[in-house]
This record gives sequence, structure tokens and C-alpha cells, in this order.
Amino acid sequence: MGYTYEEYKVTADWLLANTEHRPLIAIICGSGLGGLAEILKDQKVFSYSDIPNFPQSTVHGHAGRLVFGTLKGKSCVCMQGRFHLYEGYPIWKRQTKSAGKSANKLLTLSRSVEFSAEHLVTFPIRIFRLLGVETAIVTNAAGGLNENYKVGDIMLIKDHLNMPGFAGNNPLVGPNDERFGLRFPCMSDAYDRDLRKLAKTVARDLGYSDFLKEGVYCVLGGPSFETIAECNMLKRLGADAVGMSTVHEVIVARHCGMRVFGLSLITNKAVMDYNSESKANHEEVLQTGRERASQLEEMISRLVEGIEPNNNNVC
Repeated sequence: MGYTYEEYKVTADWLLANTEHRPLIAIICGSGLGGLAEILKDQKVFSYSDIPNFPQSTVHGHAGRLVFGTLKGKSCVCMQGRFHLYEGYPIWKRQTKSAGKSANKLLTLSRSVEFSAEHLVTFPIRIFRLLGVETAIVTNAAGGLNENYKVGDIMLIKDHLNMPGFAGNNPLVGPNDERFGLRFPCMSDAYDRDLRKLAKTVARDLGYSDFLKEGVYCVLGGPSFETIAECNMLKRLGADAVGMSTVHEVIVARHCGMRVFGLSLITNKAVMDYNSESKANHEEVLQTGRERASQLEEMISRLVEGIEPNNNNVC
């Protein structure tokens, strides 16, 4: 089971009470891309550990901070560190106690509530919905499956493959709360076409067209990198890049009626040849993020500048 609407609202109300910012845009930073949050002006920063009910990020390269501020004059909230299925959240228990009424009044009852990994990974998205966010910008570091991709390329996500979802690992599993969205949300338009078009214009104006791609992102559970056989299979299924995040967040954002723009920084080439000596590693991911940081910041700044309010698209 997941959080109740009231539990989400406790967190959202706490944040609203502790900052004057009212964000319309949320930016979720992938591995090595946390510097995006530093470009916000008039910052109000919260550690995840200080926010009621908020999960904790455990991955190197994810700072674990929620940063409110303005970008190009628009109110934004930025996650410096996201949550992943592989971080040990398959079952998370919260203990609550209530006094039972018995003859001797000594009986204390304990209730253990279990939350699935998907509900914890996507917890911030519904908080953003309650804060008034209309547009979610999701970024990630990914391995390139497309043979035409190079390390350092930026891929606009036009669609995704939810491999864990084939086994029933979907963040919308369980009772549906109509206050967030419909029971069966459409995913054929998950990644906003107009925002992708805007991003291409921005990239052209900045001279980034040479390393801008557009393709399909595939999510796996991780934390192990993919085998050669798995990479070859995913390529045949139509994936251009592979990673361990983003898709669950996108599903919940669309369920809540948000527009979504996604991009992947190609931080390594997926190993697809048994004769190759290359090996994927997390440090390579972080290093590529650092090298592309300033260009990503400029691109997203310009994108945010061009985003118009979209009140009718929020549930």
C-alpha cells in the first residue's frame, strides 16, 4: 500500500509553511547533475532528513537536498538527489503506536505499515503536485545503446520502456486516489512534444545541435550494470539509452496531470561486444556529468525561460 492523501499533504503543508516559494516547475537531477540546483536564485534549501516523511538518498553523487528558488524569474524546486528501486526500499516499515483500551489499560498495540519501493521513489512527485507544480523536468545519466551516440551526447527522451513494469512494478499499483489522477492514465504522450520542440530550438540557438539526440529511454532495476546480452536485447526492443531511474517519476507526474520534459546525459557507451575490454562504472558517470554541467545548466535555464504556465493541465 502507499501513502494516503493526508500523509502527502502533511509534507506539502510543512514545506509551504517553511518557504515563500510557490514553484510551478520541478527539476529532478540525475547522477552527477546536482549542480543544476546551484543556478537557482533566492534559494531556500532543505535537507531530505529534515522534511517530514521524505525518503533519504543513499547514492554517491546525489546530495539529498530540496532546493527552492527562481530561475529566469520563475519559481522552481530542484531535487539534488532522487530515489531508486535499488536503494533498499522494497519494503519500508513505519511503526506507529496507539494505546489499546483494556481492563488494566496496559495493552499497547503496534501497527506496521508497508510501502512499496515505487511509492517511495515517487513520493516527491505527488508532493510537488500539492505544491502547485505544473511541469516536471527529469534528468538522468544513462548508458548509450544506440551505436550513433557518443559519450557526452544529450538525448531528449521521447518515450520509455518500463521493464520493471512488465513484472508489475508500477507506482500506480494499489488503490487509486482520484484527487491525484485517473485510474488508467494515458502514457502515449508521456513526454511533452511542445517542450521537446522548444528544447531543440534552444539547443540550436546555443550551438548544441551536434550532440543533441532524441530517443527512447529504458529503465532497469539496477544496481548492477547491464550484461552484454541484456544490452543487445534492449537495443532490439527499440531502446536508445538505458538507466535505473526516471520512468516511475514520469508515470506519477503524468498521473497527476503534469507536463514532463526528460533528458538523458549519455555518460558511457553500453558494452555490447564480448571482445570489448570496456567496463561500465559509476565514477565515469559522475565525471561525464561534471564535464557537461555548464552546457546542461544553460540549456535548462533557456528551456525554463520559454515554459509558459499550463494551469489547465494540472488535475
